Amino acid sequence: MLPSIEQRIAAELGVRPQQVAATVQLLDEGATVPFIARYRKEVTGELDDIQLRLLDERLTYLRELEERRVGVLASIDEQGKLTPELKTEIENAETKQRLEDLYLPYKPKRRTKAQIAREAGLEPLACALFDDPTLVPEEEAAKYVRLEQEPPEQHVPDVKAALDGARQILMERFSEDAALLDRLRQTLLANALVVSRVIEGKESEGAKFRDWFDFREPIKDMPSHRALAMFRGRNEDVLRLTLKTAPELEDPPRAAPCEAMVATHFGIADRGRAADKWLLDSARWAWMVKLSLHLELELMNQLRERAEEEAIRVFARNLHDLLLAAPAGPRTTIGLDPGVRTGVKVAVVDQTGKLVDTAVIYPHEPRRDWEGALAALRHLAQKHGAQLIAIGNGTASRETDKLAADLIKRHPELKLAKVVVSEAGASVYSASELASKEFPDIDVSLRGAVSIARRLQDPLAELVKIDPKSIGVGQYQHDVNQYRLAKSLDAVVEDCVNSVGVDVNTASVPLLTRISGLNATLAANIVSYRDQHGAFKSRKALQQVPRLGDKTFEQAAGFLRVNAGDNPLDASAVHPESYPLVERILADIKKGIREVIGDGKTVRALDPGRYSDEKFGLLTVQDVLKELEKPGRDPRPEFKAAAFREGIEDLKDLEPGMLLEGIVTNVTNFGAFIDIGVHQDGLAHVSALAEKFVKDPHSVVKAGDVVKVKVMEVDIARKRIALTLRLTDEVTARKDAPERQRGSKATLPKREAAPQNGAMAMAFARLKR
Repeated sequence: MLPSIEQRIAAELGVRPQQVAATVQLLDEGATVPFIARYRKEVTGELDDIQLRLLDERLTYLRELEERRVGVLASIDEQGKLTPELKTEIENAETKQRLEDLYLPYKPKRRTKAQIAREAGLEPLACALFDDPTLVPEEEAAKYVRLEQEPPEQHVPDVKAALDGARQILMERFSEDAALLDRLRQTLLANALVVSRVIEGKESEGAKFRDWFDFREPIKDMPSHRALAMFRGRNEDVLRLTLKTAPELEDPPRAAPCEAMVATHFGIADRGRAADKWLLDSARWAWMVKLSLHLELELMNQLRERAEEEAIRVFARNLHDLLLAAPAGPRTTIGLDPGVRTGVKVAVVDQTGKLVDTAVIYPHEPRRDWEGALAALRHLAQKHGAQLIAIGNGTASRETDKLAADLIKRHPELKLAKVVVSEAGASVYSASELASKEFPDIDVSLRGAVSIARRLQDPLAELVKIDPKSIGVGQYQHDVNQYRLAKSLDAVVEDCVNSVGVDVNTASVPLLTRISGLNATLAANIVSYRDQHGAFKSRKALQQVPRLGDKTFEQAAGFLRVNAGDNPLDASAVHPESYPLVERILADIKKGIREVIGDGKTVRALDPGRYSDEKFGLLTVQDVLKELEKPGRDPRPEFKAAAFREGIEDLKDLEPGMLLEGIVTNVTNFGAFIDIGVHQDGLAHVSALAEKFVKDPHSVVKAGDVVKVKVMEVDIARKRIALTLRLTDEVTARKDAPERQRGSKATLPKREAAPQNGAMAMAFARLKR
C-alpha cells in the first residue's frame, strides 16, 4: 500500500509527517497560508509560505487522486473484473496518469471496431492466434465465417473479415496494456523530437514563426518559451507539430523503435511460424493507428502543460517583485499621463493618495503650449506642496519627462523630483467599475493619471486594483491555462499584501480584500464602518464591523495596522493573541510599551527563552521581540529611481556601445526586458546578464531593478534593442545590421539552439508597447 497523503507530501518537501498533518488540519479549518506562515510557526515547524503553497497544491492533487482511485475501483468491481492483482496495482498507483492507464481497459467507451468484432464472436479467434502462432490464420479464420442467416451483428462474410476483426481485438488489447504504455511513454520522453513544419501556403501569413518552419528539438530539452511559441503557431494554423523519433526522420525513413517494442512486449517475433507475420502486422498497426497517436497527443499536452507551468511561475515571480517594489512613500505627488494630441493629463494626490486636483496641459503637438504647461504645473506644485512628479512611460513619455526636467531646472525652490513609472494596466483601471465608483465625476483619461501617481507612492496598494494579467510582466500569458494563472497570481498578491500589512484606516476595498481571512464583502463592510464611525482607534474595534466574526478576526488582525491608535502594538505585526505575552514581558522589565517599542537596545537584551511556555513557544517569542525592536517593518527595499540619459528618447537616438541606465520591466527564462527610455524595451539575453554562467535570470535581476546596461545592437526596422549588463563586452554589430549577420558574445548564446532568436522575436512582438 502507498504511504498516507501526509507521509508522501512530507517526503516530497523534505519535512516531518507531523508538520504536514498539523498544516493540513489548519488548512481544513479555514486558516490561510499567510496566517499559518506568520503566526503558526510552532504548529508547522516553521514551514514558510513557499512550502505551504506547495503543500496545499499537492494536498489538492493527492486528494483528487484518492477520490478518483475509489471511483475506479468501484467501476471495475461493478463489472466483476476486479482481481486481487489489479486491485493491488490500482491501490499502488502514485499518479493520475498511472491510474488512468490501469483503468483504460475497463473504462466504458463508445462501440469500437474491437467491440463489434467481439459481438461477432471473434475474440476466440484472436486469442487462439495469439496463444498459438503455429496455427494458420486463414485456416483458423475460416471456422468463424458466418453467412447471412446468422443474427446481423454476428455476420462474418469471409476469412478476411474474420482476420480483420481479430486484429482489431488484439490492437485494442495491445494499446490498453498499462505496462507497455509506460515503457513507450518513457522511451518517447527520452528520445522523441518535436518536429515543426510550416503548413503549405502559410509562409507569408505566418512570417513571424519562420524560425519554426522546419525545426526539430528533443521534447525533453524544449524550453517553455519555445514550446509556447510553436503551440501558438499551431493554434494560428501556421505550423504543424508532430512527435517523431530519429529513424522516422531519416531519408528514407525507418520504423520507429517503439513499433518493435510493442511486439517484443508481447513476445511476438518472426520464428517462421504460420501466424508470426500476421501477429507482427497486428503489433505494427497497433503502434501506428492507436498507440503513436494516443501518446503523441498525451506527450504534446504534457509539454504544453509543463511550458504553461513554467510561464506561470515566471509571471508569478515577476509579479511578486513588482508588487514589492520600493514605495516612494507618503509624499504629495503629481501624476502625468502623457499624450500628444489629447494633451497630458495631470492629477495631484496628497500624502494619503487622495485626489486633490486635476488638469490637462498641452505642451506637445499640435498646440505646443510649453510655457503654459510649465506654468500650470508650477501652480499645482506650489498650491499642494508637491514633492514628486510621476510620469507614465507610454506615448510622449520622454517628451513629458523633458517638460518635468525643465520645471525642476527653472524652479529649484519647489524641490521636486521626477520619476518615470510603468503605466501598464493604468488604462484598465481607468475604465474599471472600481475607478468609476471611486471617481464618478472624473473623466476616464484623468483616472489614469491618478493611478500613475499612486503607484509611485505605493505600488502594492495601487496595483492590487488591477487584474494581474494586465500589469504586463508575463510571458505568453494569454496562451496558458487561465484558471491556473489566475489562481497562482492571486496567491502571489495575497502573500505580498500580507507580508507588508495595510493601514486599516486608509486601505481601499481591493487592498483589504487581499488580507488573510477577508473577502470583498467584509472589506467593503470595514470601509463602510470606517466612513460612518471615523478612523479605527484599535484593532479590537474591528470586531464591531458587521459579519467580522472571531475566526475572521483571528486570521486578519495581525496584518491590519492601526497607526496612531490607542495601543502602539496595533501598528505592529504582533498578533492580538500575543498581547498577553508582551504584557508579561513589560511587567518583568517594569517598563511601559511606549518605552520599549522601537528600543532595539532594550529588546535585544531580553532572553526569548525566559518568556516561552506552553502557550507561547520560543519561535513566537522571538518573532514578537523582533517586531518590538522594529515595529511595522516594511520588507520592501529603499526607493530608488532610474535616471534616463538626456537626449536619448527614441530608437534612432541609440548607438551600439552606449552606456545607459534602465529599469527591468520583465524577466523571462531567456533574459530580461529593460526600459531605457525610448518607448521600446531592450532585451538583455540570459547570456548577457553576468560574467558567470546564469541558469536562471531571476537569480541576477528582478522586475523593478535599476541597472546599468550597454547597447549592443539596434534594429530600428524591427524595433529591437539588444543590451548587456556586462559593460566590458565588445560591440561587434552595427546599427540596423541584418539579424542573421549580427552577433556578439553577449547576444549569441552558445548554450541555446539557433532558433532562440525566434523566441526573442516572439517575445519582442508580445511585449512591445
